[in-house]
Amino acid sequence: MARIEFTPQLHRFVDTPVVDTPATLLRQGLDAAFAINPRLRGYILDDQGHLRANVVVFIDGRRAHDLRGLTDPLGPDSRVHVLQALSGG
Repeated sequence: MARIEFTPQLHRFVDTPVVDTPATLLRQGLDAAFAINPRLRGYILDDQGHLRANVVVFIDGRRAHDLRGLTDPLGPDSRVHVLQALSGG
């Protein structure tokens, strides 16, 4: 099963479960996490359901490409890391 993990920094604001899921697409994997904690959705996706500008997703060490549809494929052993991008100066 694919494993979805969230950055520890995000955990300061909302519960971030580690999710093992049979999902085959990134959107399905994220939806599995949102089913556990619906508040998490607003931190990851914008009002259109697209990945927020300050969020970066890596699948098996590679940055996700489809930031709108979230259709990047997940394999049965994929590791997904959801990170908040840092900004400021």
